[in-house]
Amino acid sequence: MAATMQDVAKLAGVSAKTVSNVVNGHPHVAEATRARVQAAIKKLGYELNVTARNLRKGRTGLIGLALPELKLPYFAELADSVIVEAEQHGLRVLIEQTNSDRDREIDVLHGQRRFMTDGLIFSPLALGQDDIGLFRVDFPMVLLGERVFGSTNDHITMSNVEAAKAATRHLLRQGRRRVAVVGAHPGEKIGSAALRERGYREALAEAGIPVDESLIRTTVLWHRNTGAAATDEMIDEGVEFDAVFALNDTLAMGVLRSLHSHRISVPTDVAVIGFDDIDEAAYTRPTLSSVSPGREQIARQAVDLLTTRIEEASHPMDGRVPIRRVYADYEVVVRESSS
Repeated sequence: MAATMQDVAKLAGVSAKTVSNVVNGHPHVAEATRARVQAAIKKLGYELNVTARNLRKGRTGLIGLALPELKLPYFAELADSVIVEAEQHGLRVLIEQTNSDRDREIDVLHGQRRFMTDGLIFSPLALGQDDIGLFRVDFPMVLLGERVFGSTNDHITMSNVEAAKAATRHLLRQGRRRVAVVGAHPGEKIGSAALRERGYREALAEAGIPVDESLIRTTVLWHRNTGAAATDEMIDEGVEFDAVFALNDTLAMGVLRSLHSHRISVPTDVAVIGFDDIDEAAYTRPTLSSVSPGREQIARQAVDLLTTRIEEASHPMDGRVPIRRVYADYEVVVRESSS
């Protein structure tokens, strides 16, 4: 039969309460007592019933992570980072892929699955600023991304404008003057595409270079094939360009493929930089320059903030920490495609 907490207490010569304090990490236990209990646990092979403990606390031990599209490497890598951070808090992660579908995102916020977790880290894409009322929820939640600002939830986002400006400045410092953008979303007011395009435009303005609208290329999706198609189209139209700022790395990989197929040398003829600094960027040919948007920081702070809100929910009389708005740090990572 499996060892019980009472068996551990008897072998260690302590009370069951003391065993409970040790396995739950309570600080006010004498080190000699803690060592004796841990030795008894090891000898008996005692395993804490986490499910029972969480039920007593009114928790599941799970947090939700809702992301638009795991096929995009950035979101897959972000999920990995969140899982690693959650494990440091003794939590497991339940991942929901919304496919940028409005109904699925609403279900994440108000459907029955929200009761399966203690809190949620949510990166919406279909919902926007006009839907801010939907984000008033009665459970702990941390928002990611650039779709909704000013909600009553903690919010972690990238420094999109400044980071895009830095990427464009890097190209300009290389002597490039015909810098194309791939991945624009015309008419978008709030969102990654709009903010990154704004940074691009501001960098050109600072350099005294007028914007040529023929250099700004639209793609609905930020995939390799759309990046390649947008570049093919620009070349076929005879638009002259000596650099490309792709609004994510996946688009940039499509840009590299198109340039290679047209026998255009990178970076001799055209320099290329992406955004997100996914792992694959260091292994393309040539290796891809990119903006690192602070993915590890985003994951770490999202989990830290969410666990704080979960603790608050368990102790509502202790007051509430003020809402946090966090802009992650960024870095331009220069590799072969733009050096």
